[in-house]
Amino acid sequence: MPEVVKIDDYELDDVDREILKRLIEDSRTSFQEIARDLIVSGGTIHVRVNKMKEAGIITGSKLKVDFSRLGLEVGAFVGINLRSAGDYKTVLDKLDALPEIVEVHYTTGNYSMFVKVLAKNTKELHLFLIERLQAIPEIQSTETLISLDNPISRDPEIPRA
Repeated sequence: MPEVVKIDDYELDDVDREILKRLIEDSRTSFQEIARDLIVSGGTIHVRVNKMKEAGIITGSKLKVDFSRLGLEVGAFVGINLRSAGDYKTVLDKLDALPEIVEVHYTTGNYSMFVKVLAKNTKELHLFLIERLQAIPEIQSTETLISLDNPISRDPEIPRA
């Protein structure tokens, strides 16, 4: 019996999971190609994708880029401690204005926030940290971890019931 996951008013079945898997692997895969492989009509794929968009399961599509090939050689993670928890929104707005920051997470544990930064080299990273990030008055302290390698980078599997 096919497994079904209910998300709000949408029930995700095996066909939906396979559609998602294929589009996550390559968002440019045509609906016709997916339909042919799943032995359903292209219209079926189109309708299901639209329903998953309406349910908020599919929120967009993304191109995968190797940013190191574009000159961003250094990746780092920065743990941030805020002066006060009430500073979160102010700091978030300031972080959003810094293009070097590509991810922000509000966390539990040793840090209030954890961010991912991309830079051309360690000198540029150093300047960014001192002149821009640590210059934000609501940030009490930071700890930077430079990524040496990223041997595993994958999307999670689609959950089953």
